[in-house]
Amino acid sequence: MKIPEKSLLNTQHFDYSDSFEKEFVSKQTHINSSELGKLFFSSGSPWIKKLFSLRNKIVKVFGLKASEHQEKKEYNYEPGDQIGLFKVLEKNDHEIIIGEDDKHLNFRVSLMLDNENNQQHNRKLTITTIVTYNNWWGKLYFFPVKPFHKMIVPSMLNGIVKNLS
Repeated sequence: MKIPEKSLLNTQHFDYSDSFEKEFVSKQTHINSSELGKLFFSSGSPWIKKLFSLRNKIVKVFGLKASEHQEKKEYNYEPGDQIGLFKVLEKNDHEIIIGEDDKHLNFRVSLMLDNENNQQHNRKLTITTIVTYNNWWGKLYFFPVKPFHKMIVPSMLNGIVKNLS
């Protein structure tokens, strides 16, 4: 699917993009973007964590950024916060943009919550990723990553929605 019209990512240049969305009924009346960020980092399956660990070991050999083990701490999910490999770049009340710039590629992930049909409890969560290649190494890196990315993001989307509904 395309990048949602209301997304902060619509003004960005990119070489690759994808979006996944899921509709659900929420018990909560108000969910802000900081809560979405927190759920993004806490809703991953064990197999996703193992893949990220493997990725970190491999990319260190090539001098790329890897997320270092950090002590668990509370984040405000405000622009500038560094959470593992991801930095909070932008946010408003309904969307948070996380990502990172590296020498081979830059990526952005949007977590956006939209009220469906203006009804308080009917919601739609969309996770959008954009990638900009900085050189041929970025294209080469993302080629084997893309199939895993297309499995990981829907799994994370389901995990977040499960926690919200």
